[in-house]
Amino acid sequence: MTRLTAPFLDDPALKQVLAALSAEGAQALIVGGAVRNALLGEPVADVDISTSAPPAEAIRLAEAAGLRTVPTGIEHGTVTVIADGRGFEVTSFRRDVETFGRRAVVAYSNRIEDDAHRRDFTMNALYATGSGEVLDPVGGLPDLAARRLRFVGDPRARIAEDYLRILRFFRLLAWYGREAELHALAACRELREGLTGISRERIGHEIRKLLDAPDPSRAVALMAEAGVLPLVLPGADAGDLPELVEIEQEFGTGALPRWPRRLALLAPRDAAGALRLSREEARVQDHIAAALALPAPAAAYRLGRAAAAQSVLIRAARGDRPAFGWCHELARGAEAKFPLTARDLMPELSGPALGEALRRAEDAFVASDFTLPREALLRIALQQEARA
Repeated sequence: MTRLTAPFLDDPALKQVLAALSAEGAQALIVGGAVRNALLGEPVADVDISTSAPPAEAIRLAEAAGLRTVPTGIEHGTVTVIADGRGFEVTSFRRDVETFGRRAVVAYSNRIEDDAHRRDFTMNALYATGSGEVLDPVGGLPDLAARRLRFVGDPRARIAEDYLRILRFFRLLAWYGREAELHALAACRELREGLTGISRERIGHEIRKLLDAPDPSRAVALMAEAGVLPLVLPGADAGDLPELVEIEQEFGTGALPRWPRRLALLAPRDAAGALRLSREEARVQDHIAAALALPAPAAAYRLGRAAAAQSVLIRAARGDRPAFGWCHELARGAEAKFPLTARDLMPELSGPALGEALRRAEDAFVASDFTLPREALLRIALQQEARA
């Protein structure tokens, strides 16, 4: 018997929810990512619960124990049970009666096997009791031990139920897998066109999480081989991604997030539209792209230290390694102060001529590596206007 040891098993709130839902003989089990991650020694973010009690019965049991419930996904069999001010998602065991892509006609079941067989991957179809006993209805434990990502049942059938599972396959491979089942890869390649019917918001969510994995390079390379990468990110080139991951490990990245830098390296056409990036996320991509066209100190001055640092790492991955002390160079650029203001050029200049003169002087200041003194910059700003 495999037994789970994890800090969340000692959580009084979780114990309270599990006890409430199993008070009259129903099963209440921890399921999915929490079990998977705990067995792998990875951090656990959320603890989800699966129960043999239908939704109405789960609500009755929880409220009988004094817990509050919220029908957050009642149409899908999910309620949120509140204990100690925290919410736990509780989903009733289900079996598919008929499927229509992402939609399905389901019936509630009291059999864990039915519930396990409608899940996506074997390593996600693991359950645990409140005492830590692991239940494995579909053979997920050997797959997890081998870090082998395998669909539950027929890969084509699982993908046809939800084509986003193609991207989930590559995301989970990036985070948890060492081995991708060949049948699964073939199914992803064969059915990839189904992704064209998935919203770009959902695709963007998966790509962000995939690119944020410690080392997504192999998964992204397999995406490219399967024809999935060009479908969701037209124009993307993943050739330098392994080098970027090595550079990140060598140089360190501090608090800089991983996925924006890696997306910028892939350099897809219209990433903002393809992934429905937020306005701020799109601005970051634009700044990194602009920084790649400038010397690092100038990029730090014009676009900020973060965008400049991201561009340095990308250039290093492409073979242009920075000189020793590059961090200090970025700081020097970010902290440089242009010594002129509009008031310095008034009343001689005004309107568009004033703005153009300031831009001309600032360009010269940056081109001089921030060394030109104020007097020289004044002459540059006024010289062309005097000729006019």
